[in-house]
Amino acid sequence: MKITLLQIPDVFLIEPDVFEDERGFFFESFNQNVFEKVTGILPNFVQDNHSKSTKGVVRGLHYQLPPKTQDKLVRVVHGEVFDVAVDNRKSSPTFGHWTAEILSAENKKQLWIPTGFAHGFQVISEEAEVLYKTTCYWSKQHEITIDWADPHLKIKWPQNSIPIISEKDRNNAISFEEFQSM
Repeated sequence: MKITLLQIPDVFLIEPDVFEDERGFFFESFNQNVFEKVTGILPNFVQDNHSKSTKGVVRGLHYQLPPKTQDKLVRVVHGEVFDVAVDNRKSSPTFGHWTAEILSAENKKQLWIPTGFAHGFQVISEEAEVLYKTTCYWSKQHEITIDWADPHLKIKWPQNSIPIISEKDRNNAISFEEFQSM
């Protein structure tokens, strides 16, 4: 397993060791001992989520407020997405900055998104299935959505077409400025 720190401290790109032959492939999508040894983090995953979306769908930017914040380990098992993490840690020197990676079934990369980050993605293949583990249960009372297109964040989404946004995300999203004042 190769773990690479990204532009924002604490966000990791994980590339598993993949064993391929004429039958297909095998890899460990998560090994707690290896993860802890390499990162020093011992996550306690309590929930697995699975979403399927079509091309152009944007999900997020989702975030859970304390005390229900979540670490996430995100991977794609079908298709390809542009996966984004936004630093929402107000005391961080990278507060309001974002990092992104292309995650796909083909490249098998995973993104570790720690507590304190909003998360979202845009599907860039015809469809995609995303799996992610979380260290805290989803809580409707603690969830907020930050506008995926907030001009302050300047996220360079890959699709120029009009994205497909859920009614919930479209109607409930707040600006990053509103988040700052919370």
